[in-house]
Amino acid sequence: MRLTAKHCLSIAAFLLLVGCSKQESPMALGTLERDQVQLTATATEIITSLPIKEGSEVKKGDVLVTLRSSQQQSRLDKSIADQQKAASYLKKLTNGARPEDIAEAQALVVQNQANLEEKNDEYRRFELLYRKKMVSAADRDRELAQRDIAKAELTVAKNKLEKLLNGERLEDIKQAQAALLAAQKNVELQQQILADYTIKATRNGLLESLPYHVGDRVTANTPVAILLTHSVPYARVYVPEPYRAQLQPGDILTVHVDGVDTVFKGKLRWVATQPSFTPYYALSGDDRARLVYLAEIDLPQSGKTLPAGIPVQVEMPNE
Repeated sequence: MRLTAKHCLSIAAFLLLVGCSKQESPMALGTLERDQVQLTATATEIITSLPIKEGSEVKKGDVLVTLRSSQQQSRLDKSIADQQKAASYLKKLTNGARPEDIAEAQALVVQNQANLEEKNDEYRRFELLYRKKMVSAADRDRELAQRDIAKAELTVAKNKLEKLLNGERLEDIKQAQAALLAAQKNVELQQQILADYTIKATRNGLLESLPYHVGDRVTANTPVAILLTHSVPYARVYVPEPYRAQLQPGDILTVHVDGVDTVFKGKLRWVATQPSFTPYYALSGDDRARLVYLAEIDLPQSGKTLPAGIPVQVEMPNE
């Protein structure tokens, strides 16, 4: 069968297209990215205010979200009361007894001493009468018991006076000091927790997103504000598998940004060791089954004003 010139031209064009489809792309495709900061709720509470609108520029320390804090305020008030109680108890131990307390204890000792002498006289009298068989043994024993009670009361009074004069034990004072320190630290903790109910920007940047509204109840650790920092953006691209072996962190690569005539020289920050599937925007023909490696390339300071999300292409090194 003869092939006409037209047929030969068609076959040649087909083979050229097939050959072109088999060529590897010399570019790694991706987008510009910026460091993202997610600020999360510190408690399961209701949002009470959102002072700054999405898309606004914010500075470090600006209030972005406030949560209802009445319950935490009550916890703080209780911890302050416990601290005051511990401080008062320690002061009581270290100040020692008041003069009037000591005078009262001394008077009680004198009173019990006189009472014991009286009970001793009564007992001796009943003992003499008992020997003369003028009172019963029960009467004599009752007076003996009254004397012993008076003796015990005198001992208690003397011990109380001695305690007041000697002051509190060192161990009790140290225990009270430790209790006060624990109460102080608890107050500091509750104050910090209360402060965290007011969520502030931790860096300068752009308030990209406020996922919730005033009145929404959010759970703890849920992102309630997302910031994009003003740091220099970086290119996050997918490196085709044939070029992975030629790349090492620190390599200088050429970066093309869509819509920007300037060509940037970026420094390879990181490249994955585990492959990923080819992203949807890099798929074509047989490339659908090819693996790629995620990589991040830092741009120079000259690219600081570039917005995030713009497509980029990074030239791969020649084999």
